[in-house]
Amino acid sequence: MFERDGDSDNDGRRERIRFWSTIVLGAILTGVVGALLVLLARANDNYDRSLGWQTQSMEVISQTRSVDAAIARAEAALGRFAVGLQKSDGRVYEYQWARARQFMTQLQRNVRDNPKQMALVEQLTHEMDIRGEQLGDAALSANYNQTVAAISKYYAAGQGQGLSQIDKLLTAIIANERTLLRERNRIAIADRASLNQAILLFSLLGAGAAVIAIGTTFSLLRAEGERRLARSEQLFESDRAMQLEAAVEERTAELAHAYDALRSEMIEREAAEAQLRQAQKMEAVGQLTGGIAHDFNNMLAVVVGGLELAQRAPEKASRHLANALDGANRAADLTRRLLTFARSEPARPEMVTVDDCIASFAELIERTIGDRIALTLDLQAAGRTCWLDRQQFENALLNLAVNARDAMNGHGSLTIQTLDDGDGKALAVQVIDTGCGMSPEVLDRVFDPFYTTKPAGQGTGLGMSQVFAFCRQSGGEVQIASTEGEGTSVAMLLPVATSGIEAATDTAPGDVAHAALPNHSLNILVVEDDQRVLAATVEAVGELGHTAIACGNPLEAETLVEGQLSEGRGGFDLILTDVLMPKLTGPEMIAQLKQRWPDLPVLFVTGYAGDASEIASFGDHDVLRKPFTLAALDQAIRRSGHPRPTEGQRLAS
Repeated sequence: MFERDGDSDNDGRRERIRFWSTIVLGAILTGVVGALLVLLARANDNYDRSLGWQTQSMEVISQTRSVDAAIARAEAALGRFAVGLQKSDGRVYEYQWARARQFMTQLQRNVRDNPKQMALVEQLTHEMDIRGEQLGDAALSANYNQTVAAISKYYAAGQGQGLSQIDKLLTAIIANERTLLRERNRIAIADRASLNQAILLFSLLGAGAAVIAIGTTFSLLRAEGERRLARSEQLFESDRAMQLEAAVEERTAELAHAYDALRSEMIEREAAEAQLRQAQKMEAVGQLTGGIAHDFNNMLAVVVGGLELAQRAPEKASRHLANALDGANRAADLTRRLLTFARSEPARPEMVTVDDCIASFAELIERTIGDRIALTLDLQAAGRTCWLDRQQFENALLNLAVNARDAMNGHGSLTIQTLDDGDGKALAVQVIDTGCGMSPEVLDRVFDPFYTTKPAGQGTGLGMSQVFAFCRQSGGEVQIASTEGEGTSVAMLLPVATSGIEAATDTAPGDVAHAALPNHSLNILVVEDDQRVLAATVEAVGELGHTAIACGNPLEAETLVEGQLSEGRGGFDLILTDVLMPKLTGPEMIAQLKQRWPDLPVLFVTGYAGDASEIASFGDHDVLRKPFTLAALDQAIRRSGHPRPTEGQRLAS
């Protein structure tokens, strides 16, 4: 009995130990699980906060780019408003500038917790206020139809430092925010890793707790038998599989979200870059338009002033008309330079011995750059020839020499050097000066049309673009190297001419097609769609002693030629026709006439001939370039016209 009582006491003691052990173990597990839940919640909060920081940084970058794009669109619209005086452009300018202000307000809210960025934003706000006042003056002048004042103020605003300062501040804000974004990305990755570790630890401890619970239950309920044990194991495996599946789905969703976020950021960045490129393109177009308008207005002022003075003072008409003619010639030269830059003015290439050409041209360069600049010729390409336009080559050399002279302020050393590449395929013509050099910003835009660092009135900004166009048109390229305070070196790389090259210019046919005519009166059909040009050309032909028949529609030319022959007048000695006409081009009209009268003499007149490949449409006929002088017209008619035989010649034949 005492033994049963002892056994009973032992059993009771074991039951109490097992009971309290279960309670203590449950409390420990509960505490561990609670601690893990707190850790998991904190890790999740840290990760959410990191994502919020990332979003804020991306918003700051996006808003900064929006400010930049809105400013660019506003200035482009103002440029169009100043030139065209269209109220719609003025409204676009005001709307875009207001949008820039709205984006600045949003930007200030997003960076208010960052003192460094806030300082840059405040400085940017100040610069925008100054810029807004400058552009507002130009807009006000344009609003009152004061074209000259609007363009002048807009041009003056473009020359100031405000825009470059705004660009620097925008770049600095984006750079700072990108640095901050990289740091926040790093923190977000670290927080995500901590969250993943907490989840993993929680899963492992949960699995351990489940195992312990199953073990405790197994020890307490051993009597339930193998059936309950098997069922418990199945439940455990099922729970584990579900947890694994949930973890995989969660990770997959996270990866998909990260991919979508990255793709959205890429799309936004590409859109912002496209807007920036469009803004830069519009800026270049505005600068080109303003430069052309400025130069042409100056030249038209000379022409109009000379003509008005000739009207007021007929006794001095010769001098005033000479000034007007000089202004018109300068305008014609500007159009030629623009066509050269656009590669629309065909070159007149010939075989040129480069060293000999430079040596013969050196005297003019020396007179141009002055006595205080020492000119050195280092010619190492003796006998090498290139197939190029000699006049354009000399103009390119002269442009580079003048730029070097201005960079040296009229005092220094200028070297023109030629080098053979060794394999006989190309040679380099280098112009080296000891001037002030160029900054990287200027170097990036040195070939832009109408871009110049010279004071107003001292340069058109077409010199370097002409050099670039000449090299490309000649099959070569141009390279430039410059160091501030040391000097600049410009190298024109030109292909060496090979045997068998044939001329393909628009002037060659006229030089050899026909010999100059004696002073005969010709019967000339003038075809021109512009009535003013037609009247002026007919009058000029008559002034030269010829008979001119006007034709304002190329479709009527065949009827006029046929009528001239049917009336027994002997036909036309020359067809003088424009090239670009709306209903039928000059070459197309001549092709139709040639089917009936293959020997009909032709002289084309045009102000634009397209690329050199289009010269073939002129055939073997001469081409006279607009604008032309009376002497040039006379020479072209003498080369191209075929005088009709006289009555005595017809009887003799």
